[in-house]
Amino acid sequence: MKNLSLITLCILFSMSTIAQETNVEDEKEAIKFVIQDAYVDGLCNNADRAAVNKGFHPGFNILGVGQGETMRKNPIYNWIEYAEIGKAKGNKYAFQNEFTTIKFQFIDVSGTAAVAKINFYEGGIHKYIDYLSLLKFESGWKLVSKTFYKIPEEKGEKRE
Repeated sequence: MKNLSLITLCILFSMSTIAQETNVEDEKEAIKFVIQDAYVDGLCNNADRAAVNKGFHPGFNILGVGQGETMRKNPIYNWIEYAEIGKAKGNKYAFQNEFTTIKFQFIDVSGTAAVAKINFYEGGIHKYIDYLSLLKFESGWKLVSKTFYKIPEEKGEKRE
């Protein structure tokens, strides 16, 4: 009887673990979709305000290193305006004439919080390493902040 109870417990634990892993993989796919749809295609390639609004939280900020010990902060509403201005000036894509693509390095999910590390390419040239933070709200995953490293121009490599 003890062996049967132990086997049953092990099976239930295994099923629970598999279900949790599947759920995490589903969340990672949802996060990839938000990043591709709202950030890469919505913002960078198309300056599509509706796609940006769907995938970015209104409180989103890009955080970067400024002069000395200062930190630069750029809210999403400014960033989408820059994209729309770029398109209006005749850029093929929002910020430049080169198509934006990404490569996911990793996505880590813990409940309703996640972070993604991506390689960011413009026209096939590796330009940035982005760290994107996301939170899951009732409406789904939203981008809430970005920090980044700009690859020095002489080191920019072609996409793999």
